[in-house]
Amino acid sequence: MTDQPDVVVLREGTEGLSMASYAETLRDRLPDHEVALARTPAEERDLVPAARVVTGITVEESRVADAERLALFACTFAGTDHVPVEALAGHGVAVTNAGGIHAPGIAEQSIGNMLVFARRLHEAWRRKSNAEWRHFQSFEFADSTVTVIGLGSIGQHVVERLDGFGVETIGVRYTPSKGGPTDEVVGFEPTAIHDALARSDYVVVACPLTDLTRGLIGEAELATLPPHAVVVNAARGGIVDTDALISALRSNGIRGAALDVTDPEPLPADHPLWDLENCLITPHTGGHTPKHWDRLADIVADNVAALDAGADPADLRNLVRAPETGR
Repeated sequence: MTDQPDVVVLREGTEGLSMASYAETLRDRLPDHEVALARTPAEERDLVPAARVVTGITVEESRVADAERLALFACTFAGTDHVPVEALAGHGVAVTNAGGIHAPGIAEQSIGNMLVFARRLHEAWRRKSNAEWRHFQSFEFADSTVTVIGLGSIGQHVVERLDGFGVETIGVRYTPSKGGPTDEVVGFEPTAIHDALARSDYVVVACPLTDLTRGLIGEAELATLPPHAVVVNAARGGIVDTDALISALRSNGIRGAALDVTDPEPLPADHPLWDLENCLITPHTGGHTPKHWDRLADIVADNVAALDAGADPADLRNLVRAPETGR
């Protein structure tokens, strides 16, 4: 094994996926570069200081303090709150994330959840478990209004897949003047949010969790929704007020909710959300995809090629900016 690998893959995996498979995928993308898998803490200590690129869940600042060649840490998660981004920037190390690689799966699951409620498939599953052959009424998804909160990679994939269903779409984004793929775009101002919610049959939450969006869908917002509306949270649990959601579901203030994320998470076994038939819950699996390493390796390989060509690190794909420079 070379003393100075181009790319070092750290040993800790994600989503049950093998880091050895990730390393092999990177080797396929970067045939002219040395890609090393650090299988033990000792190998990480030896390899990281000599690497040009390190990729994994996170990396300790102490490991890169003397890494003179290190130019990039490629996080295998979309979120980087656990990564010492500012400290790495202080060492001249750019940080990128895996943002966007989960978007297709999350979008498909979000649309699937809306169709479940439209056709009341969850009621069919309940009756099947009771061996109960009894008809029930369903709805049609066509002619619905779907509001997508957040028009980043997830929101855009949701809207793209809604094309052909015959629905009206409202997008919510920080800068509505930029427009978007939806039929209408509004901002995050309370009046704009409430106007959109009042017209919504389905709401897909697809925005990041920030100070602005924490508790964005609370008691007042749920009260604004029509009683037949469905909330699909595909983003972060803290964006939807859990207590307010439980109250709205119990009182039929809204028709239902589909949650791939919850607050708290993991959801305790005795939590009241489990007992609500009008609440679908998946354990944060919406983004799982067998293409995880392929998509992430594409990003990393593009960035390695850019560094080889002398590109400014500020122009790398999926760059995460240090707090002092703004995000």
